[in-house]
Amino acid sequence: MSGHGAPTIQASDLDASQLRVAVVAASWHTTIMDGLVAGARRALQESRVGSVVEVRVPGSFELPVAARRLADSVDAVVALGVVVRGGTPHFDYVCSAATTGLTEVSVATGTPVGFGVLTCDTEQQGLDRAGLEGSSEDKGYEAVHAAVSTALTLRALEI
Repeated sequence: MSGHGAPTIQASDLDASQLRVAVVAASWHTTIMDGLVAGARRALQESRVGSVVEVRVPGSFELPVAARRLADSVDAVVALGVVVRGGTPHFDYVCSAATTGLTEVSVATGTPVGFGVLTCDTEQQGLDRAGLEGSSEDKGYEAVHAAVSTALTLRALEI
């Protein structure tokens, strides 16, 4: 299971009341995306994020450009999406573009980007990771936790 070895710190252990966080979510695979967004909202609330901006884009390919636009005006960005493998190389291109693009946003701006993009062979794998009832993982929650925790670490490094 991909969650093996995950940190035990919960979002409720964080005080992000001074942070502004943007959540950028794709629209494909509605049930999975609804679960990811719900998990993200739960983590944002538990960590007491002071200000939240939510943006929806058509798909995972569009996540990097929206994240880049928001990165200069927030303390962290959370990118949520899902790509399910089909019968063509389209899956590989979209997954690569989203991953590389979001990494470039984070490195170029110094703004943490929580990576909540599921890259799945089957829709069931997405459902298992979406934080829905019966899911084994909650990747929307985890992506917020990673972004907020990193943003707080970077603030602590400011001298």
